[in-house]
Amino acid sequence: MPKILIIDDERSIRRTLKEILEFENYTVDVVEDGITGINEAKANNYDVIFCDIKMPQMDGIEVLTKLKNDGLETPIIMISGHGNIETAVESIKNGAYDFIEKPLDLNRILVTIKNALEKTDLVEETKVLKKQIKRHAKNYNIIGNSEPLEKIREMIEKVAPSDARVLITGPNGAGKELVARQLHENSGRVKEPFIEVNCAAIPAELIESELFGHEKGAFTSAVKQKKGKFELASKGTLFLDEIGDMSASAQAKVLRALQENRITRVGGEKDIKVNPRVVAATNKDLRKMIEEGEFREDLFHRLSVILIEVPSLNERVDDIPVLANYFIEKLCAEHGMALKTFSDDALKALQAVNWTGNIRELRNIVERLIILCESEITAKDVETFVGLK
Repeated sequence: MPKILIIDDERSIRRTLKEILEFENYTVDVVEDGITGINEAKANNYDVIFCDIKMPQMDGIEVLTKLKNDGLETPIIMISGHGNIETAVESIKNGAYDFIEKPLDLNRILVTIKNALEKTDLVEETKVLKKQIKRHAKNYNIIGNSEPLEKIREMIEKVAPSDARVLITGPNGAGKELVARQLHENSGRVKEPFIEVNCAAIPAELIESELFGHEKGAFTSAVKQKKGKFELASKGTLFLDEIGDMSASAQAKVLRALQENRITRVGGEKDIKVNPRVVAATNKDLRKMIEEGEFREDLFHRLSVILIEVPSLNERVDDIPVLANYFIEKLCAEHGMALKTFSDDALKALQAVNWTGNIRELRNIVERLIILCESEITAKDVETFVGLK
């Protein structure tokens, strides 16, 4: 139930507003002066505050200014029996949500409260989203301190501020997407979208529609116009994952898009200007594919202005203890479990595993171990549940 605070030195106004709003199923607190009102506003989570302007000791503008300077985001509605344009303008300039003159109009009050509550909900939703974004961004950190990883970090630091195209190579599960996201997070496009396309997961007959969009009626299921990923990422970063699996037809159109910064939707005739920063990734040997006629050499050169090779986990075994401890903390929290730990021997045992699935496999193994093992995971547990002989 929404909670409202009324700050007014007139008893009749406090009583009338309280009765009206409680009848509308709001919870209402009332105070008779600005100093008490400030203390109440800070001590409680109100959804809306009504504040009279003309009050002894501290007037409403002072109350409003104090609360806003202290970072209070609650909508504050100013009320006054001495209303004029200058007072209203001053209130709004100082952060008031609205200004209502006395005598108070019931319908105006209720509509203003409804709108103010919608703003409160939006503010809270924004806070939640910001927290989620921060948590999500933390998951994009590249974990580890090995020499190969330090070189990648240095490369990201140099390359990210530019719009140069980057080709990321490496085995499945090694962290190519994390490198792509770090390039975006450290670029001037960070506030724009990061759009990912898994070229291997989209059927060949649909990849062009996915990348370039389509017009209504372009094919049987095209019931409305759709923007493609190149358009959606035009101010941000377009991540073409598993680029080696792209069809020859799509390769030709991607090459044109990169050369001319233009695309044409499927079924369309008009050229559309686009300007995404393109980052591609593959686990395949594109040079070998070029020799075998399976990948365009000119597209390879367009994509590989900068080459970043992500090593397999077996090439960076020094990072395994750090990664394992990172995953165990993260996964215990996700499962709502008390934090478990690895013994030193267990970490050494993990370093001896042949990680064919790389970091993705390590994460899955850590999840298996925290579910099946006791509070301290031992080398014997690793041997038993990882299959190490």
